[in-house]
Amino acid sequence: MGYAVIMLLIVFLCHEVSSISILPHKHQTISLLKFKQSFTIHPSAVTYDCPKPYPKTSSWNTSRDCCSWDGVVCDDITGHVIELDLGCSGLVGTIDSNSSLFQLSHLQRLDLSSNYFSNSHISPEFSKLSSLTHLDLFESGFSGQIPYEVSHLSKLQSLRISTIFYGKKLRLTTHDFKSLLQNLTQLRELHLSGINISSTIPLNFSSHLTTLRLTYTGLYGIIPESIFHLPNLEIIFLGFNYKLSVYFPKTKWNSSASLLELHLSGVNFSDNLPESLGYHLTSLRSLALDGCNLRGPIPESLSNLTRIEYLFLDGTIPPGMLSLPSLNTIDLSNNHLSGPLEDFKSNSLISIYLEGNQLQGHLPHSIQNQVNLTDLTLSFNNFSGRVDVSLFSNLKQLGELSLSYNNISLTNDNNVTLPEFLNTLELAACEVKELEFLRSANQLQRLDLSNNKIQGRIPDWAWSNWMPSLNTLNMSHNMLSSVDSIPLPLADIIDLRSNLLQGSLPIPSNSTTFFFISHNNLTGEIPSSICNLTSLIMLDLATNNLRGEIPQCFGNITSLQVLDMRHNNLSGNIPTTFINESSLRSLNLHGNKLEGKIPRSLANCKDLEVLDLGDNHLIDTFPMWLGTLPKLQVLSLRFNELHGPIRTSRIEKMFPELRIIDLSYNVFSGNLPSCLFHHLKAMRTIDPSMEAPRYFGNTYYQDSITVAIKGSDREIVRILYLYTVIDLSSNKFRGQIPSIVGDLIAVRILNLSQNGLQGHIPPSFGDLSSVESFDLSGNQLSGEIPQQLASLTSLSFLNLSHNHLQGCIPQGPQFHTFESNSYEGNDGLRGFPVSRNCTDDRVLDTNDTASGLDDEESNSEFHSNFWKGALMGYGSGLCIGLSIIYFMLSTGKPIWFARIIVEMEHKIMRGRRKKQRRQRNHRRRNNHF
Repeated sequence: MGYAVIMLLIVFLCHEVSSISILPHKHQTISLLKFKQSFTIHPSAVTYDCPKPYPKTSSWNTSRDCCSWDGVVCDDITGHVIELDLGCSGLVGTIDSNSSLFQLSHLQRLDLSSNYFSNSHISPEFSKLSSLTHLDLFESGFSGQIPYEVSHLSKLQSLRISTIFYGKKLRLTTHDFKSLLQNLTQLRELHLSGINISSTIPLNFSSHLTTLRLTYTGLYGIIPESIFHLPNLEIIFLGFNYKLSVYFPKTKWNSSASLLELHLSGVNFSDNLPESLGYHLTSLRSLALDGCNLRGPIPESLSNLTRIEYLFLDGTIPPGMLSLPSLNTIDLSNNHLSGPLEDFKSNSLISIYLEGNQLQGHLPHSIQNQVNLTDLTLSFNNFSGRVDVSLFSNLKQLGELSLSYNNISLTNDNNVTLPEFLNTLELAACEVKELEFLRSANQLQRLDLSNNKIQGRIPDWAWSNWMPSLNTLNMSHNMLSSVDSIPLPLADIIDLRSNLLQGSLPIPSNSTTFFFISHNNLTGEIPSSICNLTSLIMLDLATNNLRGEIPQCFGNITSLQVLDMRHNNLSGNIPTTFINESSLRSLNLHGNKLEGKIPRSLANCKDLEVLDLGDNHLIDTFPMWLGTLPKLQVLSLRFNELHGPIRTSRIEKMFPELRIIDLSYNVFSGNLPSCLFHHLKAMRTIDPSMEAPRYFGNTYYQDSITVAIKGSDREIVRILYLYTVIDLSSNKFRGQIPSIVGDLIAVRILNLSQNGLQGHIPPSFGDLSSVESFDLSGNQLSGEIPQQLASLTSLSFLNLSHNHLQGCIPQGPQFHTFESNSYEGNDGLRGFPVSRNCTDDRVLDTNDTASGLDDEESNSEFHSNFWKGALMGYGSGLCIGLSIIYFMLSTGKPIWFARIIVEMEHKIMRGRRKKQRRQRNHRRRNNHF
């Protein structure tokens, strides 16, 4: 009897267990299928950490138990879904608060990383998943506020909600950040990089924490020293929080036994690096302290870090640092390192990045022993002497070699070739004369041979080798004479500027996005087939001898952002149709023979910033409708046949961003347009946040413009953002000068000369505190020169000649620098420098003058110290001074000056490439940034 009871009990229990396991399967299957149906799948889309998505949900169906589905893990006893791994599944859609996901209440691990929930906020309903120990929302495109309820997930051991690479910005309030750290006491991994936190760092971190990643979060204040004493901490990433400061422990680091990676790039250091860093952190594999404004030398104790593999520093190189036995990546780029480069005594190095320093001497021969080397970048240093190609020929793994802008001369005395796997080669300004050393390099992707001495035609074998793989080709500033009958490579970027190329315009492949071939001797017409380049972003054909009409189809290329055809012999009309989808940012047709009217369809180009139609034969009235373009900053219509008055517009906001307007040498008439001055909002304020000059354009292309400086026309080859110009000279304007012009306090150049203006000079002109060049000559102005003008301390050029002015010339530091020709033709003026009969006439010491223009011909102005000062602050006449320098540059530049310009232009690009390299290095370390 007892045996039977036991058997019945066993059968009953087995039935109950079976019921328990079957019931949740049914509900879970429904919930999972509903979750699947709320998304579409794009398996070809990629994200960071997800080069090839695997759509796990595509195989989900009711023919199999849901616990056997891809990405689903169930508990062996209860049958509850406890893990859901849908990372990198190509999911596209939204997760709202009604999502069936939140019905899976037994989930312990949830991975939704690297998908596309781009219209989703992180729902507070995530807090229903109270059993979660691991939550991964890395790079899935969530946006908005991270809800407070996430801090209720008290069992969490790993939380990853990074959004650095996808681009969607998530926010976390200071209060919620502190609550999250306070409540998640079991936390071992915290990854919130890219989240906008904008807070100080709390003190209450979990003692279990092993990984802390808070890069790009806007943290500020001081990093608590207690972080460096967390006993289990292995990884600290707090870099790129530029308002964050750090004081390292001077003596003991409690985490010294466990700390493997320490990345504080861009954090402010308030003291020297302590010697204790090298004595206690002996387990470090990766150290990044670049961009930290380190003071003093790097401590020699860092040579004790014998396990270090990745090193990014900002300081002087300690002895022996390049010989650490485990070191495979060293990045000391863009610092102030000087002296010779010591021999490499270890052959473990894989990547060496030393560009952007002042390293000197010859390249060490020990480079040829680094047989594992894949990346060697030494550009923008002061290395000197002859460098033979044989130094690199045995480095069979070498993929990137960069030696640009040193003082070296590349030779090939041994007739060797570079390794065949080379994909990036930068040899700008290296005295390269021939290309034979590249015959074996058939996998090149990026090739920069600019500013060398390569003559004639590029060999046929070179084009054949480069055609399959090359995506960037820069052979500008050489002496190439022909590319006739040679197919250009299938490259994204082709730069052949400033050569001696002749013949007709070569047409690149349809894949080309940037094509620069200006400053050559090309002739003939522009073929309409060029419009087949539907991916074209920038096209620069300036300063050639091209003729004929501009193909009308240019206005239909939606991708085109820059079209530069200035200084050719083009005729006919400007293309009449620019479509609404246009991406055009810069259109420069200056110096041709174009006729007709300005096409009204340009109003469709809502991204247009620079429009230069000067020096043509256009016949039209003022195109006030251009004022509707929200981003237009530069407008030059000089030297045309534009006529009539500039009429008032009924539209409230016109030309809101305009910084340069040049209408000189036309036939405009009527009164000066007060309505136009009223609209120039960008000229009414001075941006105090601008700490150094910025330029229109980007690394590949800088916008240019011709302006009148000191009474003569000069082409400015790079336009400063702070360059603010009003030039209405040589027209037929009449009447008085509106006092509202004095409200345009950001104006640097004001030219109203050679008109028929009458009345007095407005005293409000004394408010033009930034003005550097001021020309009212050749009018009929009367009265006295306002005393307020004496306060214009930036003024470096003044021309009031040939008016009817009278009275005493104001005296002040700047007015003393102007000679008598600034006032000639005004018989009623008295005082220095035209006479000595004004009361209180004083001759000031010339040492008190603030003008910097009189020395524009002096070679000393080109000294490097001038550049450091000029580019960091705004002295008087800065815009004009830089413009004169760039004019001299465009008419014949020395190579050292070209180096300065190119180095500035490439800083952004080097920063991008450095970031890409760092991301690549991080991917080598388990794909975690």
